[in-house]
Amino acid sequence: MAQILPFKKPTRKARARPVGLCQHGYHKWEICKDKQFDVRRGMLVTVYRCRRCGTRKVETT
Repeated sequence: MAQILPFKKPTRKARARPVGLCQHGYHKWEICKDKQFDVRRGMLVTVYRCRRCGTRKVETT
């Protein structure tokens, strides 16, 4: 016999929390190392990406 695993539907609060924080400016930034040099500007850039919503932020150095 196979084991039956109970699956719980996530609560509304748990589903809305990650996006809700980002809507109010509390992003969780991490450095994205895909693109480190901007050809058009001709300078090094640091690209940050939010873990929760995927928004990108670019800073030049």
